[in-house]
Amino acid sequence: MSKTTNTPIEKLFGSKTRAKLLKLFFENPTKSFYVREMTRVIDEQINSVRRELLNLEGIGIIKNDTFDNKVYYSANNKHPFYRPLIDIFSKKVSSAQEKDVSESTWETYCRPVKNYLKALVVTNRLPGQDGIDLLIVGNDKTKKLTRWAELVEKKQGKPINYVIMSPDDFTYRKSVRDRFLLDVLEMEISEIIDPDKLIKE
Repeated sequence: MSKTTNTPIEKLFGSKTRAKLLKLFFENPTKSFYVREMTRVIDEQINSVRRELLNLEGIGIIKNDTFDNKVYYSANNKHPFYRPLIDIFSKKVSSAQEKDVSESTWETYCRPVKNYLKALVVTNRLPGQDGIDLLIVGNDKTKKLTRWAELVEKKQGKPINYVIMSPDDFTYRKSVRDRFLLDVLEMEISEIIDPDKLIKE
């Protein structure tokens, strides 16, 4: 009968599943994952994954958010071991990326609606300033983007002004140099997510 040999990382953290989950989270510190997705990626049984998620969440190393009846887990960037765990598990995060990893959460926010969201503009609107905080471009026929925007508002802990445009409406407004759209794009912008190149084309 062969004996399974644990890697040094697995020996250090006491569990093969726990080590795999930590590697998944801290190699991808700005991403979030739901349970069945994790079981496929790390190739472990769902009960083992659920048990280790409870352990990791219990000590605050990971956090979770619920969207569209799915629970998404991600690395907790407020935990004091966040940076040391990235140093242990991730070879992909350079010092030039460090600020984005610790501060930028919009990629994580957008992941649950990636199939509906075509572009996002996040502005640095000051309190009392005219304009909007979020310009959301995407298909909102099922109101998933509306519910997502409400969830983001809760995460931010403050009222958020947002506008949702369909891709066709956005493209038309851009072609005719719509004043409202130009005003938004001329605001101070903190982040643009534009996978379909609607904004930058």
